[in-house]
This record gives sequence, structure tokens and C-alpha cells, in this order.
Amino acid sequence: MEYLILGPVEVRDRDTVTPLDGAKQRTVLAALLLADGRLVADAELSGLLWGTRPPATFTAQIYNHVSRLRKALGPGAGIVRRSPGYQLADGGGRLDLREFERLAAAGQNALRAGRHAEAGELIRRGLALWRGPALADVSEHLAAAEAPRLEEARCVALEGLVEAELALGRHDRVLPELTGLVARYPLRERFQALLMTALYRCDRQAEALAVFDRSRRMLAEDLGLEPGRLLREVQRAILTGDPAPLGPAGLMTAS
Repeated sequence: MEYLILGPVEVRDRDTVTPLDGAKQRTVLAALLLADGRLVADAELSGLLWGTRPPATFTAQIYNHVSRLRKALGPGAGIVRRSPGYQLADGGGRLDLREFERLAAAGQNALRAGRHAEAGELIRRGLALWRGPALADVSEHLAAAEAPRLEEARCVALEGLVEAELALGRHDRVLPELTGLVARYPLRERFQALLMTALYRCDRQAEALAVFDRSRRMLAEDLGLEPGRLLREVQRAILTGDPAPLGPAGLMTAS
């Protein structure tokens, strides 16, 4: 059994997609999967399903959702009742989030060790598991509680992938993706710094400095802040002709 939450919530048994009945059923399943074997109390499930205004019959309704979920998943689902809630026992299923986390962590370790090609391959395999925004079709309450941290993990992985590509001298290759990432996450300074670095290494110093100026204006106008240390260090490196602008964990290797 394969459980997928990095995108719309899905369950696959080999090549067959198991139909799930509505957002509430997907929310219950996703909550149990994210609990990673921990018991999820009825009160917690209620909050994830209905927020602060649950129906008076929320316990019975949760029971009905779990019963239908068990029926959909079959006898191997491993959803057990343990008062005061439910628990998803380890039934040998594979969760895409855990595989992503494993690959991303291995990729970051390889990156720190200077094995840039290996790092890029591992992180790329992890990112390929994403089929869209995580938890795309669950309740707004579960999405608000969990989706931001999952998106943060995806961004960190993307940063690591770009850094590996830059270390391998693939500056031209990463520019289109980096430009899109900066547009999507305009307040994320690491993406800005990586874009500046890629442009600089493509002998496009003026454009790299223009990225810094735009970021500085946006931070000042939107947040009343000055650029952080990383952006300032990359700007300084460009202005002084340093061949290896600084990254947050040390020198980003120049080609």
C-alpha cells in the first residue's frame, strides 16, 4: 500500500488508485499518517475536521468516517481504535513524505560532504515525489496546521538542489527555475542570493546587483527591514570580484 500526501491525498495498491470518499475521509487518513503511529484523539480529529465549531455528534461522525475509510482501504489498513482516539498501525505501507524526507536528508548530507552530483541526484529524486501542493484536498484546518512546514521542507530541498547545481557549474541551467522560485517566494532571501550567484557566475553582474536592489526595496517597503547577512555577503562578493559568494553554511564552490 502506498500513501501519498505530497499533492492530493491518494492511496495506491500497486497501480490501482483506491477511491476515497470526500475531503473529510482524506483529512482523517492524512491526520493519521502525519501522526506517524501516534494516537490521534477524537478531540484533535474534530479540530482538524471542523475547527472550533464541531457538530454535537462529532464523535459518531468521526467513527463513521473511519469505518468507511477502513472499508475503502481493506483489511490491511491497520486503523485501530484506542480510546480516546484512533491510531494507524504500521502495516508496511509506504508514505511519500517519509521517502522525501529520507532522500532530502541524504542529499543534504552529501552536499555538506562536497559530493555535489550525488546530492543533486538524491534531492531531485525526493522532489519528484511532489505532485502539487501538499495536502491539496484536505480540510482547511489540517492544511493550515501542516502544509506550511511541508512547503518549508520542499523549499529547503530546492535550495540544496540549486546549490549542488551551482557547485557543478550548471549556472545557465538553473537560471529559469531560480527566476520562477524568486517570483513565487519573493521574501525568501536564500533564493534571491542563489539567483544573484547564478547570474554573477554567468558574467551578468549588473543583473545580479539588480536582484539585490529589488529585494532591498521590497523588504523595506513591505516589512521595514534591511537585507539579511547572506544577501549582503553575496552583494559584497560581486562588488569586489570574489569568485565564490558566501552561502549560509560557508563558501558556495565556484566553478
